[in-house]
Amino acid sequence: MKKIITLLLILSGSTITYAQSDSSLASLPDVTLKNVEGTDVNIADYGKNGKITVISFWATWCKPCIKELKNVDEHLEEWKELYNMELVAVSVDDSRNYAKVKPMVNAFNWDFDVLLDPNGDLQRALNVVNPPVTFLIDQNGNIVYTHTGYVEGDEYELEDHIKELVH
Repeated sequence: MKKIITLLLILSGSTITYAQSDSSLASLPDVTLKNVEGTDVNIADYGKNGKITVISFWATWCKPCIKELKNVDEHLEEWKELYNMELVAVSVDDSRNYAKVKPMVNAFNWDFDVLLDPNGDLQRALNVVNPPVTFLIDQNGNIVYTHTGYVEGDEYELEDHIKELVH
């Protein structure tokens, strides 16, 4: 029994490490989504604008997702100035919750791009299973960091990774 538990712990630890480090130098897929205003946006375009981009997968029903976006939003104006970066939130809400996204964005007064992925096209392309999942894209469009889950303070770890891209 101890061997099984040890093996499970080792395997789960390696999965977490894999998810955070194996994304290095992958690029954004050519997937078109709609923003909350209904305009088509190709996700690959974010990798072509010379900015650092944080892409956060979230859902209206996901409390850690909302907490993460609120906490990152508190730092966003400063980070935009310091690091020439942008935040893109991709809602994974399906057709049952789709209508809740725009009112929530307006209620929180979020001033960053919010895209809708109700069919899971981008989720499948980036192997996102459950939100929150955050991707850090460098100035050349490469995915350089991936983080799954959220606990208070993860935004500072994200900032450390952003700093590495500008220094």
